[in-house]
Amino acid sequence: MSKVAVVMGRTSDLPVMQEAIDILKGFDIEVDVDIVSAHRTPEKLDDFSKNAHKNGYSVIIAGAGGAAHLPGMVASMSPLPVIGVPVKSSNSIDGWDSVLSILQMPGGVPVATVALNGAKNAGILAAQILGSSDKCVLDKVILYKEGLKQKVIDGAKSVSAKK
Repeated sequence: MSKVAVVMGRTSDLPVMQEAIDILKGFDIEVDVDIVSAHRTPEKLDDFSKNAHKNGYSVIIAGAGGAAHLPGMVASMSPLPVIGVPVKSSNSIDGWDSVLSILQMPGGVPVATVALNGAKNAGILAAQILGSSDKCVLDKVILYKEGLKQKVIDGAKSVSAKK
């Protein structure tokens, strides 16, 4: 069974990152959560990044605010796909510093980047990556997307009924 690591720079990022955790659990995907600061625990970052694939992870979701170095640093040391979640933190410049820090990676060090505070989409993207080689996960993603479609159809019907 594939599993996803969800890491963040500090505990204050957890309310945002919880959406990724919840969506992954909703797809019955094993998820491990940890705090790994690029600036305050560089040794832990190094060990986690270099060994994530050996520890059974298939995808890493990394959330960070401010300078947001965590996703890029993880990607620089891990062979796994990394999805970066820019987090609007209290010391952020409207979140743009986080977005650009994760988005503007140099050639050879890709980080898939979702919207500011877009952890839910990071979880869905991780499930889609896993689903490309795991039919059980793929079926759950298809069912989830059908549910989204149905919500729109039902919403359109309720709006039409109010006319």
